[in-house]
Amino acid sequence: MKKKKIFLPINDNDVETLEAGDNVLLNGEIYVARDAAHKRLIDLIDNNKNLPFEIKNSVIYYMGPTPTPNGKVIGSAGPTTSHRMDKYTPKLLDLGLKATIGKGKRSLEVIESMKKNKAVYFSAIGGTGALLNQSILKNEIIEYEDLGPEALRKITVKDFPVIVSIDSNGKSLFEIERAKYRDKFKLEV
Repeated sequence: MKKKKIFLPINDNDVETLEAGDNVLLNGEIYVARDAAHKRLIDLIDNNKNLPFEIKNSVIYYMGPTPTPNGKVIGSAGPTTSHRMDKYTPKLLDLGLKATIGKGKRSLEVIESMKKNKAVYFSAIGGTGALLNQSILKNEIIEYEDLGPEALRKITVKDFPVIVSIDSNGKSLFEIERAKYRDKFKLEV
């Protein structure tokens, strides 16, 4: 497992160097969207309309921040469970999305789409939202303000810590670690 620093936007060369288990520090602009914003993005795509941001080589973080305290850029910024976005993700990957950030496993359809489109899935650690917000330098709502914390945002990050959970070859840290645990304790799972 390697530790890498990546400057965004991310590209195919960056993605191809990443392996499941790598620790990564992201630097640059990341888009933030959850369920409701994803539904609206897919509606735009289905109606042949432009997205409100450049999707090619971008990263989407599945997060809905808590209210912003006085003097801060953003409130707690922990990840949302990723599988809720699985029905939307393949279409976005087909348009050039290169990475997503969330927590938990992804569907086989998403993993196959990641392999096809040379994309990667990063995990942020749940329960660390108050620490993750310290890596966020700027927070801007760019669309869907009516969704409140689920509005589409653009955040600027410096050394935002993530782990490669699924690489562009489909290798999954979830499966690797599950096998180690099963073997260590001689479990039949």
